Amino acid sequence: MSIQEWSEDVLLVQLNDDPQFTDEVNSLIERVRECPHSVVVDFAGVTFINSSNIARLLRLRQAIQTCGGKLVLCKVNTQVWGVFLVTGLDKLFEFRNDVTTALASLQMA
Repeated sequence: MSIQEWSEDVLLVQLNDDPQFTDEVNSLIERVRECPHSVVVDFAGVTFINSSNIARLLRLRQAIQTCGGKLVLCKVNTQVWGVFLVTGLDKLFEFRNDVTTALASLQMA
């Protein structure tokens, strides 16, 4: 996983498929709990997502919101987007087409 500190309170994270996905999100949750951050998650390296991954994303979202931050997902491919749509999570998470737009949305909030 690549975590880049975009600014003082914004992290940019690039995820990969499992098994790295699980470890990466767990590490990110711990990092977010240590210091309040908003997070942009780049899904360009993720080609599939399962229920365990979704559960971890929900925990990440909760940890970020508890600290007063915001979570934005971007570069979600068609197959992964379909999972978000079918589960109704497209209404729960915020999505942007690319990293630049995602980062801009945090600055405007």
